[in-house]
Amino acid sequence: MSNTQVLNGRSLQLLKTLIERYISDGQPVGSRALAKDSDLNLSPATIRNVMADLEDLGLVHSPHTSAGRVPTVSGYRLFVDSLLTVKPLESKDLTLLHQGLSLSEDAHDAIGVASRLLSELTQMAGVVTLPKRELVCLRHIEFLSLSHNRVLVIFVTNEQEVHNKIIHTSRVFSAAELQQAANYLNSIYSGRSLDAVRKAVLKELQDDQERMTNLSATDVHLAEKARAGKPEMNKGMLDAVKMAQLAFQQDREKDDYVLTGETNLMGFSELSNMERLKSLFEAFSQKQGVIHLLDQCMKADGVQIFIGEESGYRAFDHCSLVTSSYSVSDEVVGVLGVIGPTRMAYEKIIPFVDVTAKLLGAALNPKSTTPL
Repeated sequence: MSNTQVLNGRSLQLLKTLIERYISDGQPVGSRALAKDSDLNLSPATIRNVMADLEDLGLVHSPHTSAGRVPTVSGYRLFVDSLLTVKPLESKDLTLLHQGLSLSEDAHDAIGVASRLLSELTQMAGVVTLPKRELVCLRHIEFLSLSHNRVLVIFVTNEQEVHNKIIHTSRVFSAAELQQAANYLNSIYSGRSLDAVRKAVLKELQDDQERMTNLSATDVHLAEKARAGKPEMNKGMLDAVKMAQLAFQQDREKDDYVLTGETNLMGFSELSNMERLKSLFEAFSQKQGVIHLLDQCMKADGVQIFIGEESGYRAFDHCSLVTSSYSVSDEVVGVLGVIGPTRMAYEKIIPFVDVTAKLLGAALNPKSTTPL
């Protein structure tokens, strides 16, 4: 039986009042304050009895330093799921979001703008994952020679999104060699996801290395001659595969998420403890745990909320994460959200996250060039 079934309307109203008061000022809430704020015309003694029942149910607890009570994670969860009234965004905030994202010049700009606006408008930390590359398909690739063994890679993904990246090669390539490499890669990999391309390229390189390792010097010479007539195996094509590896390799320091406003979290008393801050900022720096948590959110529809230890990530034990996935061409490609203390104003944060996800998806729908 759920807590909402166990509790009567009076108890639920007092719990709602307590949580709203605690979110507002961050101080333990006493019986007198509840009597004043709840509009239930109850005596302090009656309220104390209700609070004792709520404490027995694990929905509130009493800090050692105060006679008042504060909500637990279970209390917040009941509040969010059953007692919360979500407020629509104010028109000025909606205008800021719409203008900021609609004026973005490219995909990376839009993602940065979304993270910054979430942070500025909520005064917490805003996070946006970059679109998953396994959901991005290669359409066409070209190579242009630059100075000092550098090559400019230009590739088109999905519906005419143009990306570019500079790679460093082991030698100078002629224009003809680069054109041959591009022709080979386009014929083999066009229409496949970047993730599939990356895996196929890595496998081809590994297979070639294994063949060379297992052959004697004479065998290598004979093998080179035997495969010289095969376009997919000769040296020029192997060079193409190596360049593709450089072009599409994952940069885990860059290709994870954009986080803005993490220093805002230092302003909340419950997060200002140095050990908590150290743990939280280390988590942001290392990224792996945060990415794993955000990846889980891609599997769910609509807004998801992790409160405290619900995330399963120790660094977030005193935080809440409100997220929503965003889509391009009706396919979920990433997640955005707000990270803040568990006593955040959920009724305001939820619509911020929901609306920003929809506007970011609209801004990212195929239209512009996207430099990497």
